[in-house]
Amino acid sequence: MDDEILQKAQDALRMAPLTGDPVYLDFPAILYDQLAKHWPQIQKANRDDIAGVMRRRSPALAERLRLGPAHLRELAALTSMVARELSELRSPAPLRPYRGMLTVRRVAKPLGVIFMIYEGRPTVTVEGALLPIVMGNSVILRGGHEIARTNAALAVAVDGALEKCALPAGMAQVIEDGDRSRLRALIRSDDQIDVVIARGSPSLLDYCRRASAIPIIASGGGVNHMYVHRSADLGLAVECVLDSKLADPAGCTALEMVLADDIIAGELIDALASRSRSSGARAFTLCLPPEFAERLSGTGQIGVRTISERDNGREFLDETIALRTVPGLAGAVEHIRAYGSMHTEGIVASIPAVIADFCRLIDAATVVVNGSLRLHDGPAMGLGAELAISTGRLHVRGPVTLESLATYSWVVEAHNGAYPQLVP
Repeated sequence: MDDEILQKAQDALRMAPLTGDPVYLDFPAILYDQLAKHWPQIQKANRDDIAGVMRRRSPALAERLRLGPAHLRELAALTSMVARELSELRSPAPLRPYRGMLTVRRVAKPLGVIFMIYEGRPTVTVEGALLPIVMGNSVILRGGHEIARTNAALAVAVDGALEKCALPAGMAQVIEDGDRSRLRALIRSDDQIDVVIARGSPSLLDYCRRASAIPIIASGGGVNHMYVHRSADLGLAVECVLDSKLADPAGCTALEMVLADDIIAGELIDALASRSRSSGARAFTLCLPPEFAERLSGTGQIGVRTISERDNGREFLDETIALRTVPGLAGAVEHIRAYGSMHTEGIVASIPAVIADFCRLIDAATVVVNGSLRLHDGPAMGLGAELAISTGRLHVRGPVTLESLATYSWVVEAHNGAYPQLVP
């Protein structure tokens, strides 16, 4: 069965139109039409998956997996965005004449066969079928077992879109079963898979790095911090902290720990507590040093507990915000270097020199200044639709956009029999 999946992916890659072919411009809209057509069946399958999760796991995870009308609207926006970007990317690369002897140009080519492994959100299945395909790749998608029924229903829509565009069926294959032996076999197929995109927990990323010789684009492990300097506007700091966590508590850009200068930590905590009492405020928990936890009783929508060593480097995956005090910038940098995952780090400050030092000293895929960590996002950054956020150093770092899903060939056209000459 694994050999059949791999052969189908290879055959599709060979038969697929070249990167930039006009047929790919039609695929996003047709995919959305198929999703809309099959949405009742997709939601029914999703409800069955959610019921299974609710019997075994937390309601917070169930919400991550749930598909509703808002998600279909989001997918409509995504497919429209991809179609617009693809149209712009089809412009031919500029020619580079050199000394009248030759002309050099760059031609986009697909990365090849992509194996995407991910957990959680079923919308990733659509993203994984959309972005790689329109760049001419074939993709094998393996989601978590908890959304197996949903993925099977989504696969029907994807297959329908491929058929209507006359694209090879094997360009997108959704593996519906959770057999880990299949995962182990595929991830070792370095002779037939060109790139692995792993999107999920640190344990998943670590497994992929250990088990595979295939180049990996790793996305996940968001142990993210926000440093609040003594010069910060505390009202702005509160807004940045809460938006970085409460809008998407389990997202990869979610804030896990605030590092506050000790001189303003008490004021910041009081401001967060005050905000929790406001009308319509969303409930959250502050995980605080003992001296602050003892004096701050749980009021309004806020819960309080004492922080411990095990909270360092931890992804809470819920509405918990940890806070530690630091003596200054050096202490914040030291903590982030020890416990951060090089995903998304932020600073709230008003002194340009402090901001510049933080950006220089912190090595992360993205550093956010005086804003929500959720700004680490392809569309929000003006980079376009993204498939994942890479924390690696090679090929792509940060948002994995359409351009990241292609490689290129150089075409060198010689004039009058030009040949290289050694320059002394």
